Parts: sequence; C-alpha cells; structure tokens
Amino acid sequence: MAETPTDEPPAFSASDLMIRDAVAEDISRIVALDALNTDIPKPEYWDDTFARFGSRAGRYFLSAEQVAGGEFLGFIVGEVRAWEFGSPPCGWILTIGVMPEHRVRGVGALLFDAICERLLADGVTMVRTMLGRDDRLNMSFFRSQGLMAGSFIELEKMID
Repeated sequence: MAETPTDEPPAFSASDLMIRDAVAEDISRIVALDALNTDIPKPEYWDDTFARFGSRAGRYFLSAEQVAGGEFLGFIVGEVRAWEFGSPPCGWILTIGVMPEHRVRGVGALLFDAICERLLADGVTMVRTMLGRDDRLNMSFFRSQGLMAGSFIELEKMID
C-alpha cells in the first residue's frame, strides 16, 4: 500500500540541528519569535534574560539553528534552583520558543533534551516548569516530553 503524501515537513534529527549557548546576536531573533507568540516585543526583557542566563553556572540559555544554512529555529532557558519551600535542587525550564513554521518537527524536544543533559550534569534529577492551564501549545509540548502535574501547587493573589 502506497503512503499518502503529506504537507508536513519531516522531523529534524539531532544531526540536522546545532544546539549551542545563545550569543548576543541571537537576541533580536528571540525578541521577534517571542513577539510572534505574545504580540508584545520585549527587547529589554530579553537583553536582561541573556545577561542573567547567558554565561552563569547552573543557568542555561540555548539556541537551535539548522546545520544547513544556519537558520534560527528556537531557544530554551532554564536553571538549577535549590531549596524553595523544602524542595531539593531541581532544574526549571523558564521558557521555550520554536519558530511556528518548524513546530512539531522535533526542535523543541531536542532543545528540551539538551537542557536536561546540562541540568543532569549539574547533579539534578528532576525538571519542572510552570505555565498557564489555558496554554494549550506549551501544555501539549511539555506533556509530550513526559512532564505531568507535580507535588507543588501554585498560589496567587492580586495585589493592586
């Protein structure tokens, strides 16, 4: 039986991508990608995030680009956090972004795996993240990576 052709581009393999520490030249592309997702350009925020996570031990700001041609595909930011409310040190994924035209091609999974390898090398064995319960895109992605509800509950209060 012949396969039915699809319009879906093939998934990337690890050899198709270079995942590396982000550099200052990546920030304008990250600002643009974030603005696509949030409709709010935040260049100061991303400059600050790069300054805080770009080159400090236990903090990671990674970029993915296509080996052939060097096209920017996405990024991920995370860190090791320790001892909040009695929690042992663990890895936290603070944000991830993949260019919309390259979603569902494995870029996010490869970024996630790369940051988890770094966190594991730092000695942590648990990774966490936090997102809005109505954020279906990220909820679906993180569940596909094996994350599920954890033992902590977020509490919040309006203060204005």
